[in-house]
Amino acid sequence: MADYIVEMKHITKRFPGIVANDDVTIQVRKGEIYALLGENGAGKSTLMSMLFGMYEPDEGEIFIRGEKVRLESPNHATRLNIGMVHQHFKLISNYTIAENIVMGMEPVKKLLGCIPVVDRKKANSDIAALSEKYGLAVNPEDVIANVNVSTQQRVEILKMLYREAEILIFDEPTAVLTPQEIHFLLEIIKGLRDKGKTIILITHKLEEIKQIADRCAILNRGRLIDVMDVASTSTKTMANLMVGREVSFETDKKPAVPGDVVLEVKNLDVYNRQDFQVVKNVSFQVHKGEILAIAGVAGNGQVEIADAITGLIPIRGGSVILNGTDITHMPIRQRTLQGISYIPEDRHNYGLVMDFTLSENLALKDYFREPFCRNGVLDHQTFEENSSRLIEEYDIRSGQGSSTVVRSMSGGNQQKAIIAREVQLDSELMIFVQPTRGLDIGAIENIHKQMIAQRDKGKAILLISLELDEIMNCADTIGVIYNGEIQKIAAADTLTTEQVGEFMMGVRHADKTEHTYVGEGMNAGAADKEGKET
Repeated sequence: MADYIVEMKHITKRFPGIVANDDVTIQVRKGEIYALLGENGAGKSTLMSMLFGMYEPDEGEIFIRGEKVRLESPNHATRLNIGMVHQHFKLISNYTIAENIVMGMEPVKKLLGCIPVVDRKKANSDIAALSEKYGLAVNPEDVIANVNVSTQQRVEILKMLYREAEILIFDEPTAVLTPQEIHFLLEIIKGLRDKGKTIILITHKLEEIKQIADRCAILNRGRLIDVMDVASTSTKTMANLMVGREVSFETDKKPAVPGDVVLEVKNLDVYNRQDFQVVKNVSFQVHKGEILAIAGVAGNGQVEIADAITGLIPIRGGSVILNGTDITHMPIRQRTLQGISYIPEDRHNYGLVMDFTLSENLALKDYFREPFCRNGVLDHQTFEENSSRLIEEYDIRSGQGSSTVVRSMSGGNQQKAIIAREVQLDSELMIFVQPTRGLDIGAIENIHKQMIAQRDKGKAILLISLELDEIMNCADTIGVIYNGEIQKIAAADTLTTEQVGEFMMGVRHADKTEHTYVGEGMNAGAADKEGKET
């Protein structure tokens, strides 16, 4: 019997302008959690896409259970009991959960004894039983469009299990989940391992690897750097090998020197498409030279606040004032020209035009004005120069440089492109929503430095993040939201992680304070904390 259930030997894969994998060899034991760690664009997803039959290697060999195979398609991989959950889910939004899971392997019954039709009742009962067996609770009859991201992730896992996959590949499975959902998913993955499944986990999150992985392969720019036992390796060692340099886990920033008010939100009320109020009478200010972070569990209205400020969704009540100008009902472009940069949560629908080139996407906010456009004619040389500069400055990795179609880029490099474009606008107000989602530790370190550098230039920064560590490291002032309402606003150095967590869960609902400037919050905030501690 083979020692390894999966062997990929001397794999090389080239795309135009880039070597995605360069002579990579990995060997995975049956029943282990094997992590692939690397920067965005290091070649992790490409390597696993070859194992799932989506690409063929240019060089090298693949062995499954000791037998050499040539994987011709995902269907071929499925027949070999290999399954893959992709970073961007492959679900049909207007189908039910059960319909998505059984697609292509539908249970059939005979109508009138001779006409084959899909047995929906059996499909629903089969999926209900499967979800119960693996602790992946879903309602088989729910429509995908109506369920949250966490449930969609479970559906993707159930798709693999329904097809009796033994080798399960997870590509950045926690990139779009809340901390609570991440904890639940990691427990599920460990449970699958305990039931005899072999897990290959593509990630750049070191703490997740330390929690669940047995071994870890580190890739850097397409090359295999090392394979190590996770239990005996520190996160710092893994991070340094992944990035290829010494990385810092702490954010270095000087005390803020806040100036005039740039953004003032007054009594904001916002409703969603179902006419449910998601933001309730929210008020706050952001000053020059200040990072105000809004902390909260996903779905508590924080993203809608950002969308309302930028004009993506209408405001039902209240007002938004930017540098003394009421922009509550301004068109989106006019708000941008007034001085707003926006890194949205949904990079595909609101941050990029997926089938445009990188150079076109990097000029989306400027293409209609000089120097990008003269007398109504686009200057492609300016597009190219702008793109080349930002690619270099932000380390945006793309196979064909400026002419790369962004759809072909990794999620992390897509995010770098959005941040590069928005920061170069030099806006007075910069709104960052989940800015480091999907980024590796080296890129996260760089984005935090960029954010703090903009603050130090006098920009007003509104940060909305589900990563509590990110908020505690970067924020000067923290506002905590729960159920659409601001529970607390105070100087960051007057709050502990535990206190912020309590406000996020609504535990300390009655304890609210007015906005305290970071400049005076050293004393005022501390006094408030001492006087109102419960």
